[in-house]
Amino acid sequence: MAAYDFIAPRLFVEPDLSAGGTLPLDRAQANYLLNVLRRGPADPVLVFNGRDGEWRAEIVQSGRKSADLVVRERTRPQPLRSDLHYLFAPLKSARLDYMAQKAVEMGAGTLRPVFTRYTQGDRINADRLRANAIEAAEQCGILTIPETPEATRLPAALADLNPLRLLVFCDEDAAVSDPVAALRGAADPATPPPLAVLVGPEGGFSAEERAMIAARPNTVALSLGPRILRADTAAVAVLTLVQAVLGDAR
Repeated sequence: MAAYDFIAPRLFVEPDLSAGGTLPLDRAQANYLLNVLRRGPADPVLVFNGRDGEWRAEIVQSGRKSADLVVRERTRPQPLRSDLHYLFAPLKSARLDYMAQKAVEMGAGTLRPVFTRYTQGDRINADRLRANAIEAAEQCGILTIPETPEATRLPAALADLNPLRLLVFCDEDAAVSDPVAALRGAADPATPPPLAVLVGPEGGFSAEERAMIAARPNTVALSLGPRILRADTAAVAVLTLVQAVLGDAR
């Protein structure tokens, strides 16, 4: 039997979940289920809120364009949120959407925007970032919604990291020919520490920022190979490496 039910649609909801409860659907959710997916009365829907696990619910149609869900039974317990922090310089909107979704799929439990000297723009749409995190969780069977703290400047972001947390710094100039060996040298895969990953903007980091990051204890710089990757591609590459060597994919 498959670990997840990918046939029934999955929806993130805000209210608490318990057997027998009724969940009113907003217009967008009702339209998605009734008109886009062509689901009808008694069809199953999986719902989660990031707190109470995943539950099977059934559609109760209350009108041609409206419906509620009745919660029936819990299908999966609530896991702990991943302790992997992903720190990133904000990108232009479409590529930021992609990056956020992929970081969630790869197991990031915190998505933290970090402004650097060469970051393009000085604002980020926090609601859009959370919406992309929720969409990825809905589509991929993930039950915890990553935290999305407010954007901050690089010095503050580094200061906020627990000194025991290993920071994996994506640095195209790092003298690293084997990133897997570098990660294994930075921490014991059998008992890995809490992890954070830092990916910068397309313009890279300034010399002052590189020195600041290098001066932080418990930091390992990684090159991701001979090619320069776009920041959204680097997110997938480095999170794959980190999860395979020190994370939950090992």
